[in-house]
Amino acid sequence: MTGAVHNALNVLLAADPQQKVERVFALDAAWKASHDIGDMEAFLPDDPMRPSRPELVDPAKVPRRRPGSPAGRAALLHAIAHIELNAIDLACDMIARFTYGGSITAHARPDFVSDWISVACDEARHYGMLARRLARIGYGYGDFPAHNGLWEAALATRENVAARLAIAPLVLEARGLDVTPGIIRKLTSMNDSESAAILETIYREEIRHVFIGSRWYHHVAHNELREPESYFKTLVKTYFKGELKPPFNRPARTLAELPESYYAA
Repeated sequence: MTGAVHNALNVLLAADPQQKVERVFALDAAWKASHDIGDMEAFLPDDPMRPSRPELVDPAKVPRRRPGSPAGRAALLHAIAHIELNAIDLACDMIARFTYGGSITAHARPDFVSDWISVACDEARHYGMLARRLARIGYGYGDFPAHNGLWEAALATRENVAARLAIAPLVLEARGLDVTPGIIRKLTSMNDSESAAILETIYREEIRHVFIGSRWYHHVAHNELREPESYFKTLVKTYFKGELKPPFNRPARTLAELPESYYAA
């Protein structure tokens, strides 16, 4: 089988992080060469393949990541690398699972695939930058425990594209826009300019990812004949564990076209 949907599934089936990254770039190259979406996949795993490490533990048991020590800084970068690796799979799962969903209109499918391939490529680059930075300071991916909260959100929304779009980019990735500037300032204050520069790149590109999420969320809401803001709030209440907590990075969220009325209350 060929096509972007099948190639996105191949990314999900790669356990080794480097192989996963390579398959993302192969997906991108094949798409640019042919723009072949391919057929709907009959099989989609609930969980992507993962390496044997890191150990996945309850979020409460993940050690606090205070960057004041070299090990603490490595643990912080490791946590972000883990998020980026999960984000690769989230983007590819979006393609494999939802391209042929009834709420993505047929004429919009090529743009949907293009957008999420571009997101997957960004996440793959982000993971690579963080993995190389960890190696330079004497650590590797898998050296610290991590939690599976991001993929648990994917599991909870696997039957509902509107919920996936609301929770993954518009809640979880938007939260990254809120907290990343503070992490950058802290790393800069510790003279870790290399790590800070990586996070600056991630931060800038994540604004576009939230924008893409907003674009497709509104596409789906329109096709489902739902009022977008009230629908978003219903989806968050139904699928998100917890509340949307300030402080919010309003300028970045505005750039991503995530209206303040969606989250401020």
